[in-house]
Amino acid sequence: MENDQTAAPDSTAVRVALWRAMHVQIDSPPHVLEDELGLRLVAPDADWRKRPDMDPEATRGYRAGIVARAHFIEDLVTERANGGVAQYVILGAGLDTFAQRRPEIASRLRIFEVDRPGPQAWKRQRLIQLGFGIPEWLRLVPVDFEAHASWSERLAVAGFNASRPAVVASTGVAMYLTKDAIAATLRQIAALAPGSTLAMTFILPEHLVDTDEREQIQAVQKSARASGTPFLSFFSPPDIMALARDAGFTQAKHVSANDLFKRYFTGRTDGLRPSSGEAFLVATT
Repeated sequence: MENDQTAAPDSTAVRVALWRAMHVQIDSPPHVLEDELGLRLVAPDADWRKRPDMDPEATRGYRAGIVARAHFIEDLVTERANGGVAQYVILGAGLDTFAQRRPEIASRLRIFEVDRPGPQAWKRQRLIQLGFGIPEWLRLVPVDFEAHASWSERLAVAGFNASRPAVVASTGVAMYLTKDAIAATLRQIAALAPGSTLAMTFILPEHLVDTDEREQIQAVQKSARASGTPFLSFFSPPDIMALARDAGFTQAKHVSANDLFKRYFTGRTDGLRPSSGEAFLVATT
């Protein structure tokens, strides 16, 4: 029986890690992101690619979106680090592998991975088992969200300097939160030091999604409800930018799936492109 203190990662985090690996293994080069480390962390059964949620064709758009959003954030973090920002916060870090894959950048930062205690303890064990260890500049910050613990208070305990700017990333999280919870999180981040940047993904309402993707998106949302993790929040780009400005950000912009396509997929001959249903809010203090 699994110890509650080291609970396995969420199924969504596992899926993201496996899709990243699938991109390397089945999509044509050049690869948008090369990350098979998450696969090593998960260590699934040998036939993992036969899982229904790993179907190569049905998951193309989602797989492309996952690697595109990761590349986008890593570009943003690199740009800000080159500009002197030295703190990087990942809310809902899951099986993120930036610290292990990009040590030439990561070691210049203090990285705070925020996640639930059980899955985070599991990840810590796996990183140690695989020989990566936990370097001094990587802080794993456990937060019990169900007990309404404050992630900002836990960050302070872990060494976060509130007087210095930071990059904050949150991907694949907002759709599981209520609008009120998202607004509260935005207010906390907007209160960070001037020069801080938030990059957060959000889900578009169905009528703003490309017509040929709507049936599949309906199926994904039905599956999420059945598994007990329903999508709760959807935003149009103007609405999410207004929410950010109301929270106190000085600037807010929308980065669409098409923007990511132009940036990372132009010139490909295999038709791979991100699903149109997810986009980025990028906001600065």
